[in-house]
Amino acid sequence: MNWTKLYPGYVDPADATKITKEVEIADIGCGFGGLMIDLSPAFPDKLILGMEIRVQVTQYVEDRILALRDLHKDDKEPVDSAKFQNISVIRGNAMKFLPNFFHKAQLSKMFFCFPDPHFKQRKHKARIVTNTLLSEYAYVLREGGVIYTITDVLDLHEWMVKHLDSHPSFERLSKEWENEDTCVKIMRESTEEGKKVARNKGSKYVACYRRLPDPVI
Repeated sequence: MNWTKLYPGYVDPADATKITKEVEIADIGCGFGGLMIDLSPAFPDKLILGMEIRVQVTQYVEDRILALRDLHKDDKEPVDSAKFQNISVIRGNAMKFLPNFFHKAQLSKMFFCFPDPHFKQRKHKARIVTNTLLSEYAYVLREGGVIYTITDVLDLHEWMVKHLDSHPSFERLSKEWENEDTCVKIMRESTEEGKKVARNKGSKYVACYRRLPDPVI
């Protein structure tokens, strides 16, 4: 994977085919990019990647990021503080190809914000959280890393909680932790879907899980 085109502000001066940091935060199904744009200044020293399967939406987010970078190109800040250089988007199917992009224990945070609920029972196998997929997420998520989920569909929330609770690699974090966590606050308010739910006075269901250590064999 050539990351230099996605993060040109972090190209290694000693090797133009590499970047100086690795992606640490992934927004799976990033939609129109609202979460990443608010995470960028909150985590200026972390590289953040959005993965989106829809071609036109991916192009929109890419154009949005490039416009923000251009707007702030003259900011007198070091690279680690340069606005929006630390975020990018790629078109990809995380359900099929996630390990192609990230190596073992690379990520510290993964976000699943308002995923497709796939209401019909025969489509439940297409949901972004299943036992098999959770094992892949556990592979790319480092020990102590966090999975963040939010949805306005109670049935989907209960589905995700059920599967995460039953997976040996994850442990649910408390409501007190959620109320203090910066990412949860951003996640609740930043996504376009979340804003629509707020306008419609709907409910938002949050569940966050910490990656547990692998058992000693």
